[in-house]
Parts: sequence; structure tokens; C-alpha cells
Amino acid sequence: MITSTTDGVVIDVRVIPRAGRSGPAGVRNGALLLRLHAPPVEGAANAEVVDILATLLRVPRRAVTILAGDRHRLKRVRVEGVSAEFVSSRLQEQAKGA
Repeated sequence: MITSTTDGVVIDVRVIPRAGRSGPAGVRNGALLLRLHAPPVEGAANAEVVDILATLLRVPRRAVTILAGDRHRLKRVRVEGVSAEFVSSRLQEQAKGA
């Protein structure tokens, strides 16, 4: 799910567009599950993925890049400037708060 790279991490993300609320919703099949309020039209869902991850991981939007899956539910997202340990701890904090 989270792979370390030289400048950050790559996260496998599975999205559920048109959800009632936006935000992380656990893990499914080895990928971070994100619920998105936005529909998968004209990049709205991808923009929301970037927004959610940037907010969750406390990084600027420019540090979050969709590497693969821009037209699919399963995506690979690079986040620069964070470690795998930090991402794991933020996800655990989010899960406890939910």
C-alpha cells in the first residue's frame, strides 16, 4: 500500500466517487480507500484525491501527484517530502478519530 521512494512515498489508492462524504475510509484489497464527493468527470475526482491527501498528510498540493490510474478507481499517488512511517501514523490517527 505504501512504498518508500528517495523523495517521499507512493501510495496505492482506491476511490469511491459520488460518496456522501469525502475522506479516508480504511483499506480495501491492499489500497487506501478514499470516498470522494466529486463525480469522476473532467478531473474533479482526481483533484479531490490530491486535496484530501494533501490535507491529511499536511503537505502542499504540489507535493501530491497521480502517477497512474487517472481514469480508474485504483490509482498510484506519489507524495513528496514524507516518510512511509509518517503516512502510516497519520492514517492511524485518522482511523482513531473517525
